[in-house]
Amino acid sequence: MTKQPHILLIYTGGTIGMVKDVESGALKAFDFNSLLVKIPELRLLDCTIETISFEEPIDSSNMNPKYWGDIATIIEENYEDHDGFVVLHGSDTMSYSASALSFMLENLAKPVIFTGSQLPIGDLRTDAKENLITSIQMASLNIEGIPVIREVGLYFEYKLYRGNRTTKLNAEHFEAFESLNYPHLAESGVHLKVNSEHLWRPTPNTELILRTAMDTNIGVLKLFPGISRPICEAILTSKLIKGLIIETYGSGNATSEPWFIQLLKDAISNGLHVINVTQCAGGSVNMGQYETSSQLKLIGVISGKDITIEAAIAKLMYLLGENVAENEFKTIFERSLRGEMS
Repeated sequence: MTKQPHILLIYTGGTIGMVKDVESGALKAFDFNSLLVKIPELRLLDCTIETISFEEPIDSSNMNPKYWGDIATIIEENYEDHDGFVVLHGSDTMSYSASALSFMLENLAKPVIFTGSQLPIGDLRTDAKENLITSIQMASLNIEGIPVIREVGLYFEYKLYRGNRTTKLNAEHFEAFESLNYPHLAESGVHLKVNSEHLWRPTPNTELILRTAMDTNIGVLKLFPGISRPICEAILTSKLIKGLIIETYGSGNATSEPWFIQLLKDAISNGLHVINVTQCAGGSVNMGQYETSSQLKLIGVISGKDITIEAAIAKLMYLLGENVAENEFKTIFERSLRGEMS
């Protein structure tokens, strides 16, 4: 008889863990020790569940690399004793956190599934129960004791996505997330359907390595028609920024105004890592396809290819934190490390 998978549920905060106070009607953090009382269906799952909660649960708007490190450390400390992990998290910054964790947990070979909800768990029409129950089921999937999912995923409204490929697209619908440049990993219907060909395959027999040194000295510059020279100058000549993501148009195009190209060129020669990510929700940067991106390619701008802005931010912080050598930075950024780009 095979042993039941042992799942660790990590509550960081967010709507999913909120319940309405009977007297005041205000939302307050849920006591996760009474989880089985609120969701008796969890007893039907073919796994054992342990829970751990942030001492002070946070709104996901306050999420930052320190908390990412806390989540990653909890996973590392419990890695040997558990078969899978489910992280309950506010939906607003969930894609950032799922992306960050994918870089922090090198050689991950077990499921780490982020989920949350649009309505609190105690609400009559809540999406929290389905998201939570199915996330635990996804984390429990195994073939002869080996987990089926061996990466950081994000489960929301019947679909499991690769975490570092997701973006929150809707603040009101239950289908809040999308992965526009990569197929979903699994779908929950009458049966759980796993798209095995799209799953991440970690290097076998490698040990989990925790990488929590994230460098936050980065910026994001969204281009728009009429962007002013003084604003670009202030950012591109700043001594405080080590990495800058420029959100460009379409397939990586930017204004070809000589002052803009010169500013970028000078910044790059002064050691600033500049990454080109498209403003489009889907699609890829392809520098050189149009004249308006050829110069960017020539001066050494790094291609973000089809990476999401969330994953680009996490990857930039991660590579800067790991002190990647300047002459190798471009090559490493343009390579897919955790399935975050095609």
